[in-house]
Amino acid sequence: MLQMGFDSLYFARIDYQDRAKRRNDKTLEVIWQGSRSLSSSSQIFTGIFPVHYDPPDGFTFEINDVSDPIQDDDLLFNYNVQQRVDDFVAAAVVQANLTRTNHIMWAMGTDFRYQYAVSWFRQMDKFIHYVNLDGRVNALYSTPSVYTDAKYAAKEKWPLKTGDFFPYADRENAYWTGYFTSRPGLKGYVRMLSGYYLAARQLEFFKGRSSSGPGTDVLADALAIAQHHDAVSGTERQHVAADYALRLSIGYKEAEKVVESSLAMLTSSTLNSMHIDSIPKFQQCPLLNISYCPPSEANFTSEKSLVIIAYNSLGWKREDIIRIPVSSENLVVQDSDGREVESQLLPLSNISSQTANYYVKAYLGVPANRSARYWLAFSASVPPLGFSTYVISSAKTTDSRSMISTVYTPEVGDGGTFEFGQGNLKLLYSSNEGMLRHYTNKRNSVNADAKQSYGYYTGYNGTDRVFQASGAYVFRPNVTFSVDPEGQVPLAVIRGSLLDEVHQQINTWLHQVTRVYKTKEHVEVEFTIGPIPVDDGYGKEIIAQISTALNTNKTFYTDSNGRDFIKRIRDYRSDWDLEVHQPIAGNYYPINLGIYVEDETRELSVLVDRSVGGSSLKDGQIELMLHRRLLNDDSRGVGEVLNEETCVLQKCKGLTVQGKYYLRIDPRGEGAKWRRTFGQEVYSPLLLAFSEEEGNTWLSSHVTTFSAIDQSYTLPNNIAVITLQELQSGAVLLRLAHLYETEEDKDYSVMTNVELKKLFPGKKITKVTEMSLSANQERKEMEKTRLEWKLEGDADEGGVVRGGEVDPVKLVVELAPMEIRTFIIYFDYLKVFGS
Repeated sequence: MLQMGFDSLYFARIDYQDRAKRRNDKTLEVIWQGSRSLSSSSQIFTGIFPVHYDPPDGFTFEINDVSDPIQDDDLLFNYNVQQRVDDFVAAAVVQANLTRTNHIMWAMGTDFRYQYAVSWFRQMDKFIHYVNLDGRVNALYSTPSVYTDAKYAAKEKWPLKTGDFFPYADRENAYWTGYFTSRPGLKGYVRMLSGYYLAARQLEFFKGRSSSGPGTDVLADALAIAQHHDAVSGTERQHVAADYALRLSIGYKEAEKVVESSLAMLTSSTLNSMHIDSIPKFQQCPLLNISYCPPSEANFTSEKSLVIIAYNSLGWKREDIIRIPVSSENLVVQDSDGREVESQLLPLSNISSQTANYYVKAYLGVPANRSARYWLAFSASVPPLGFSTYVISSAKTTDSRSMISTVYTPEVGDGGTFEFGQGNLKLLYSSNEGMLRHYTNKRNSVNADAKQSYGYYTGYNGTDRVFQASGAYVFRPNVTFSVDPEGQVPLAVIRGSLLDEVHQQINTWLHQVTRVYKTKEHVEVEFTIGPIPVDDGYGKEIIAQISTALNTNKTFYTDSNGRDFIKRIRDYRSDWDLEVHQPIAGNYYPINLGIYVEDETRELSVLVDRSVGGSSLKDGQIELMLHRRLLNDDSRGVGEVLNEETCVLQKCKGLTVQGKYYLRIDPRGEGAKWRRTFGQEVYSPLLLAFSEEEGNTWLSSHVTTFSAIDQSYTLPNNIAVITLQELQSGAVLLRLAHLYETEEDKDYSVMTNVELKKLFPGKKITKVTEMSLSANQERKEMEKTRLEWKLEGDADEGGVVRGGEVDPVKLVVELAPMEIRTFIIYFDYLKVFGS
């Protein structure tokens, strides 16, 4: 927030034990340093309200409220000016005794009490008047900015707070760690569209922004609204969640048109652009995650092919495996140069077909009418900030068609094992239990016993805040159960030249596909969970556990909004002596990017495709909560149980969630490269667009490969483009982020340069202005007014390492570890928006 130009931050919700200690120590107001790498450049004055974000008891003045108003007509029997002034002064003194300096702040109003301004201001006017006549305290209308300035002017020294304030409990058995996972479908939708929006904005810039056609602003607005603290958090009522999803869908539809028109322009050759009939028409497949993609499921003939444009929004070249559903097995894949690409056909699992058929009907209102029988997987190589073209057609001979995977069912009962994985990474499974047993990576000599399993907690069936229930906000587990395979459904082991898979039906509502790619060194786990059964009267919270023999000494690391990783210690808080009442919920943390554990020799990392809650409740183990379905409200304001359902023809059943997580074991100190690099690939998957081709002329008549940056250049592996957006003036908003923390990696935790001339080849840059993180003021002007707070004791402010000014001739941007820099870049073709 300091990087946006804010001077201070005020909030209410910290752990009740933490608040009690801070009240006693007069440390409710601190200097909060949110990033170890950014050091003092991330330090912001932070105030925590003594009780909550509302006035002291007796000073709420909504219509029909219980607080006594000031009655200042002395002809009436209930005249009470002196009594109410005394009440005011007493409340002020109580709060003054909890903080430093002689300034305190009351937040007037609270939840559900902001509706009648007249009743509030009439009473506040009277209190200010009579309290100031009394003279013991001075009362005035104020703002957080005025209050901050008064605190700063006092020249007080303040304690330093590092790390964050998670997890938070408002009482003994009420940890607000359930919302880390609540509404996983909405969380996944927001994450998917965030990556899509980043790519759509880039393509909009390449094509040129226009006011008359579709744009990305509708999606931007929907994603912004979804950041509300009761939106993506999953703590809203069901009809409100549906409204957020609808707005996101409308925004996606608008951005989809931008992507299609941009790719149509970029792929059209100069010759073809003269003929309107030659402009390609593209389709996209937003339900590809559930194996539904009508353009790829069509029947291909010798005269009809499928063209796929794969766009890479990352700043470095990307090697990946593309997977699309197809109906034919007689297929061949060609790349941008017409060369045949290695490809593999994998059978669709039964759960994939069932999920697609049901949810296409639920979301689109039409039958799926699908003919897909296989996943077609093929290797793709895509340039930075650019695209490659792939053509899928009917194979002329059986020798050239895609390889059909072999399917193998292990024998149950012989106590044997089987191994799968075609490259450096190999997994060993137990045939009887169908469970992972061992992990081996030949390249880095990692050999580790490993186990992956599922379980669930039954939610506590409380009825109020005393008998606390598990709900949308609160996670309060009652009993823990493991999820064991039911009915000995056999495993299906699928092997091929590009990847291997293990398909498992663990029970009727939990399915899993485990993938290992030949050229990758991580495990991909795709889960399908739901409908979670609740007919026994208990809500359930579904977890996945990855267990190893690593000696992790109660310590694990979770990301902070995808940036710094923060050290966590089980049953421990650095700011106070923790009283443990909830050993499970009280050790859960939000996971947006990933979580890892380490010992002296190895580290286990897990990355996620959406925000979830997780922990390490046992040494060597990582636990993720993937789905929740509950039957009681937790009495925190939602007033509705977290029991998500999907309905088709007025028949409803519990929500099924499909998602992925990824795991890898590395020698200690080597996992950061994968977490940071692959983490960007998870957030920004390849954007796929499809077009039908009649004949075989696409590769010769269209632009088949494109990169927006200089052909000789690629962004450094530790730098990400997080914003590339054309503004109304024609200037460009650019944000560059260093992905690594200080000392996180021996190679990449260093000062790094980005060459703007090579990032924008063919464009003459006339001016570069560095802005605040929020891009609403120049950084130089922002830093002139920054408040420099004093720290108490021997608190280490830390030296700030940051990139220097951009030379207007060389145009090279320096970025230090964890630094994000924001620029407005002006070119010599500035235009009026819409022209």
